[in-house]
Formats: sequence, C-alpha cells, structure tokens
Amino acid sequence: MAIQKEIWTAAIVENLFASNSFLSKAFNADEYVNQGKTVHIPQAGAPSGVKKNRTELPATVAKRTDTDVTFVLDEYTTNPICIPHADTVELSYDKRESVLRNDKLKLADEVALSFIDAWSPAATRCIETTGAEVDAYTPKATGKRKGLCKADVLALMTKFNAEDIPQEGRYLLLDAYMYSQLLADLTQSENMAFLACADAANGIVGKLFGFNVMTRSTVALYDATKAKKAWSAEGAATDLAAALAWHEQSVCRALGEVKAFENEGDPTFYGDIYSFLIRAGGRILRSDNKGVAAIVQGTPATKAG
Repeated sequence: MAIQKEIWTAAIVENLFASNSFLSKAFNADEYVNQGKTVHIPQAGAPSGVKKNRTELPATVAKRTDTDVTFVLDEYTTNPICIPHADTVELSYDKRESVLRNDKLKLADEVALSFIDAWSPAATRCIETTGAEVDAYTPKATGKRKGLCKADVLALMTKFNAEDIPQEGRYLLLDAYMYSQLLADLTQSENMAFLACADAANGIVGKLFGFNVMTRSTVALYDATKAKKAWSAEGAATDLAAALAWHEQSVCRALGEVKAFENEGDPTFYGDIYSFLIRAGGRILRSDNKGVAAIVQGTPATKAG
C-alpha cells in the first residue's frame, strides 16, 4: 500500500502550524514564493505627502519608488527511515502512521525554532527583565537572572505605542519559565482578567497590556552581549533566555514545497524506506525592525565582596 504522498504532505503542513500556532500570527508570504525557493515581498515607497493651503500651482509631480525584500527558504529533510517487511505485514499501516507522526513533530519543532531565530531582533530592540531573581535555566547557564514581571510587559506596550504600532494584532511569546514568572507577579484579580481572555483554539493563553500572550517550552536565546543565538549552538554560562513580541504585520513567514519520498520494497534493506522534505523561512519585514522586540533576561548586579 502506497503512503499516499498528497495526504501525508498535507498532514505535515497542517501540523507545522497547529503544534506551533504562533507561526500563523504573521504576514503570510506563501504567495510570494518563487519556484519554491526565494520569497519576494513588495515594499511600498514613501507616501506623496500633504501640503496645507497650497499656493504654488502646478504642484510638483513625483513618482513613488517601490522596493522588495527577499529571503531564501531553508530546506529541512528527515533522515530516511526503513520499515522492515515484517512490520508491514504484521502491523500494516499503523507503523507507517507512527513514522509520520514522529517525523512531522520533529519537523514542526525545527521549523518553529528557525522562525523564532529569524524574527528575533538585534540588541537595540531588546528590553531587559526587571523582576525578582531566579536561577538561570538555559542549557549550561549558571548564576541568577531577573525574572519577568508585569512591569516589563508594560514597558513593551509603551515602546509599541510610542512607535505607532497598531493595537490589534500584537503578540507575546513566552517560554515555560517566563510564563510562570508572569503569572506569579499578577494579583488575583489581574490573573483572573488575564486568563479570561484566553483563546485555546488560537493558542492564546491570556491577554495583558494589549498583547495576546502565547507560550511554548522554549523561545529565543541571546548571549551576554544581547546578540541572538541559535539553540543548536554550544551553551554558555552567560546565556540569556528571551521572550519575543511582534505585531502580525511586522514579521512574515513562508512555507514552500513539501515532498514525501518513498522506496517501497527496497531489495537491499528488505523493507520500505520513507523520508520528507520541506522548505520554510521568514524574516522581520521592516528595515527599522519596529513592531518587533525581545524581552531578554536581565542580570543582577554583582554584589561587592
């Protein structure tokens, strides 16, 4: 029995955004994928301008110069896996379904982390946490860090308001620890109001200061200089965990081609071999990075000896 590539491919794509629902809260650039590899997103030029009580006629005519931003999709491939002939006879389709389930979950996690890295801004767009001291919890990190508190989210709101970021469509993604720290900092009434705005179907666990709050096990990672760092990199004692905030029109995501490969009845492995490939990518849309910010762990001052 064939693996029904179209059905399996659709299941992988659906799972990418169902398991990590924050990925859907962004500008969808799928339609700009050229030949499944490069994404081109049109960028409108500056508006023509407005003049009050114009006295000079004819008015000067100008042309608007539009540009575009581009990025290349990364390619993710699963390791080929063999299902022995005995399994296909004794277990039938269940073994194949198990393979798909495990592989698509792994793909979803890898793609999600790549989007977080692509959306994580530079140090100039970082806000430090200011809450009570907590233990460092990123891999190989040591010492103390400042926890997340509601004042940090308020500072984030002020930053977005000052930059005229629209009120609707703001999101804040917290890791498991920062989410707990925030809840602990809210009063009982604030906590009730926060949870009352939860929308489980869309992955939103609450709303605070205009931000739709979402959570996952890990979010962003920064080094001691506030430079973003990949989770696959070697951990350091001074690493800093970070939350990610954005407006849905300030970041984009694109999903390219998804392919399922099969080699049934392989004579050298005496079984069926399957693997999957997907192209995905994203970026911050604005060149000034407005509408995107990171809340990075602050480090307590060193106490004098």
